[in-house]
Amino acid sequence: MPAAGAPRSAAAVLDAIHGAGLLGDAVVGPGPVLLMCSAGRDSHTLLDAAVRLRGAEGVRVLHVDHGLRAGAADDAAQMQARCAELGVAVTVRRADARLPTGNLHAWARAERARLAAAEREAAGVTTIATAHTRSDLAETALARFATQPGRRALLAMRAREDGLVRPLLGITREETATYCRERGIAYRDDPSNADPRFQRARIRHAVLPVLRALNPAAEEAITRTLADLAAESEALDVLVAAELQEDPDGGGQTVDLARLGALPAAVARLVLRALCESAIGGPCPRAASRLDEVLALGAAAARAGLAAVDVGGGARIEVRGGLVRCVPSRGPAAPSSA
Repeated sequence: MPAAGAPRSAAAVLDAIHGAGLLGDAVVGPGPVLLMCSAGRDSHTLLDAAVRLRGAEGVRVLHVDHGLRAGAADDAAQMQARCAELGVAVTVRRADARLPTGNLHAWARAERARLAAAEREAAGVTTIATAHTRSDLAETALARFATQPGRRALLAMRAREDGLVRPLLGITREETATYCRERGIAYRDDPSNADPRFQRARIRHAVLPVLRALNPAAEEAITRTLADLAAESEALDVLVAAELQEDPDGGGQTVDLARLGALPAAVARLVLRALCESAIGGPCPRAASRLDEVLALGAAAARAGLAAVDVGGGARIEVRGGLVRCVPSRGPAAPSSA
């Protein structure tokens, strides 16, 4: 057995990817899986493992050239050569030439998602696989923990969601390097991954080494915690959904005001947010913070028949007849003190 935090052999990595089951027909379906591949070690590990597990005919590759550096064309050529060697169909797409003025990495992610969706439709595949590793998951969690409060931000990178799978989430970056070395696979490193101007690079080269000094299996500890949080979040979602009832007047959902006030505050806030998001069909993160205001509407509603408050995100919460509803905002809310 390898020591805690020590990389596993290529054979053990392949077994782990196979054991995750995310490249099997039960998940992917009978057609090919579309792999999003750069020319790095993680992508080459994903490609090699997918071919071994599914066969060359069960795999397609999309390589996105972002046009951000001189070596990008060489990355594309290397990936095309490797796919030809394996007998795998490969497409190279160029990202939108209009570079962003804001977050460069966010733009690159959006371009990859756009091009992947187009290629999926053109190729007639149902499942896209990315080469995100446990190391990526830990880095993302640390970045979001520092910059985006809330469990939703921490849980944004899942193994399987909406036609997307991440078969390498149980594999570390060191293990993909070992895999490529043992298999004799050449790969190319993106120099931006070591550029301290980028948040992820700072976390990778300055933060994680400190955590590994405290615990060689720090990445595993982080990802296990995230897995527990994901399971607990699913349980919370079931509890929250049970509190929402069909509106007797039709057209949506409601929650009983007295019941909302009797719930633990943390659960009540989640119920309020779920009510609003169900009504407007999109995120409404501010609703949860307005719980006290909503509960206070009860007295005004008892006097005037209706009281309301706008909670942001285009959502308005109304209290009428002892029930809490959410409707789209249209003009100023009815005064809560009417």
